[in-house]
Amino acid sequence: MTGQAELAQKFRARHQPGNPLFMPNVWDALSARITAEAGFEALATTSGGVAWALGHADEEHTPWDEEIAALRRITRAARGLPVTADIEGGFGATPDDVGDHIVQVARAGVVGVNLEDSTGGALRPVDEAAARIAGARAGAARAGVPVVINARCDVFMLGGDTPDALLDAALARGRAYLRAGADCIFPFGLLDPARIARFCRDLGAPVNVSARPGLPGVAELARLGVARITTGTATTLVAAAATRHLMQALRAGAPFDVLSAAMTYPDAQALFRTEGHQP
Repeated sequence: MTGQAELAQKFRARHQPGNPLFMPNVWDALSARITAEAGFEALATTSGGVAWALGHADEEHTPWDEEIAALRRITRAARGLPVTADIEGGFGATPDDVGDHIVQVARAGVVGVNLEDSTGGALRPVDEAAARIAGARAGAARAGVPVVINARCDVFMLGGDTPDALLDAALARGRAYLRAGADCIFPFGLLDPARIARFCRDLGAPVNVSARPGLPGVAELARLGVARITTGTATTLVAAAATRHLMQALRAGAPFDVLSAAMTYPDAQALFRTEGHQP
């Protein structure tokens, strides 16, 4: 078994209901290295953050070769930590296409992926979405890496029904995705603590929750049975908002004291002083 395959197995084992794996989402090599240095156990990418950093809109507008190149840089910056990549719907028209992309993602050093079940603002039929997960699992087998598949269910994001009906629909989809080869289910947009607890209990498998303002903290989400916590685009947006505020202040003639920073040039350089790359 390769080291990457072992890393993927350890990453899967760390998805423990009641003892959640917390992974803030990163978008480039610098954010990946900063997050790794902060002491997190693993890193997740954000599709939106990666796309924007590369100069594209989210929703699979990034050319696939640019996506893979970005993932290679992020995994290199992660210093051996597991990296899971948000590849949206898989960047492929068919389940076989998704499987081929999983092979390429694994070759980039990634050990996990997010796959979502909506496209163009509408849910895919459940059988179609499950087939794409099965295609991803087949691709992982071809790559020789047991890639951890986090199946994102967009029922709550799209709405259109009562909260309880949405919960039942998400559970039905989650069970179908687990049968197709998913390891963890991500009910995107599920924010009510009582329903999070019910979803975790009734699904009986690892559940990913996206941290948002107003949600309880890690300890409470652990009590609810959550196995994995990510932040999605929120981390990118916080950084982008700080940059926009700075640029607006500079444009308005603010004193140059606004350029004071807690991180210095030597601090940033030190993040990337690794063996074989001394300045």
